[in-house]
Amino acid sequence: MKHSLSMKHSLSVLLAALLLSSAGGALAQQSAAKPEQLIKWRQSVYQVLGWNSARIKASVYGQYNREEVLRSANAIAALANSGVGSLFVPGTESGKGWKETATRPEFFRNPQRVVELAGNFNREANELARVVATGDEAAVKAQFGRLSQTCKACHDDFKLKD
Repeated sequence: MKHSLSMKHSLSVLLAALLLSSAGGALAQQSAAKPEQLIKWRQSVYQVLGWNSARIKASVYGQYNREEVLRSANAIAALANSGVGSLFVPGTESGKGWKETATRPEFFRNPQRVVELAGNFNREANELARVVATGDEAAVKAQFGRLSQTCKACHDDFKLKD
């Protein structure tokens, strides 16, 4: 069992490294990318974040599965640290990626608030990955709540309502 957990942890680390290297390659191409492509990339990141958040929520509010939560928390932390903020460049205030962007124009006019919110998200995402590794379900649920609040704060300030 201990070997299996170590192997799974190694696979999680490998996945995170692959995500980061893939994001790095995409970001290196960003200067040549069209606004529509940048919007697609960031929409894709947020879809993956949403999917992993839903997996954690289902586990912490249902039948707890530590391995499932650990995989999702590590994926969220990797994406939080991938530099996704660099996909929000001038020229992407409006337009269509997979769909119309839901980012409010105010996002691009308030960089201090954006940096604050992004820093909060990154900190809480990294903390969630750390807390999940401890195995304390109550602490995971509380930390997931703190992470979710960082998402809500950014959505409240900068996301167009559906």
